[in-house]
Amino acid sequence: MSKKNNKTISNANDLLYAQKLAKIDTFTFNDQVADVFPDMINRSVPSYQSISEGIGKIANMVCEDGSIIYDLGCSLGNVSLAISKSLQNKNVDIIGVDNSRAMIERCRHYISNFSYGQKIKIVEGDLTCLDLLPNNLTVTNFTLQFVNPDARQNVINTIFKNLKPNGAFIMSEKVVFEDNNLNELMIELHHDFKRENGYSDLEISQKRTALESVMILDSVDTHLSRLRAAGFKQSQVWYQHYNFVSILAIK
Repeated sequence: MSKKNNKTISNANDLLYAQKLAKIDTFTFNDQVADVFPDMINRSVPSYQSISEGIGKIANMVCEDGSIIYDLGCSLGNVSLAISKSLQNKNVDIIGVDNSRAMIERCRHYISNFSYGQKIKIVEGDLTCLDLLPNNLTVTNFTLQFVNPDARQNVINTIFKNLKPNGAFIMSEKVVFEDNNLNELMIELHHDFKRENGYSDLEISQKRTALESVMILDSVDTHLSRLRAAGFKQSQVWYQHYNFVSILAIK
């Protein structure tokens, strides 16, 4: 159950790209984005809540008492909370990491509203140079797509190295498809999803421009290849909605 106190997360609507901009700045997780992030993520990422809740269920299956769990790129802590809620009857440590101070400040405030948020520790850190403790589960939920592509294999190698035997890694990503016709179809389905959630064509176009240089997408095959190269013995897409997937890998 959530605590009954006067702390609430911002319910601001995402209007960042609603008006035509003379200059479209590169997308960053700054104060303005953090203020509208709950609205932005739920209206932009198909099945975001379902994926988060599914990660919580997987965590309950693979983690026992004493487990250490990492949520890398935790943003406002949605996945950390889903895991903590699912593991309320287990003694675990959940560590959320993000490199955006604006996100971290709001995340700490947000998770304090939930009794099961007490299991979660939020720290500031760069995904490409983390010292991870030996752990049972690591999650990157729509995070790796914002990491320089040249650094992604090293990030996955580090995650693999610090997982305990039979530990799990869950990565969710927006992906591209190698067949151009299929890729364009998936993009249009995603854009329709955003339109259905109230975004205008102007908002869709301007945000896409803002993301072009910072969100570099890979194919599912590329992700699976990296996981194999790191040493994961099993990896499989466990959830897909249009061009958004979540992959489960076991050490």
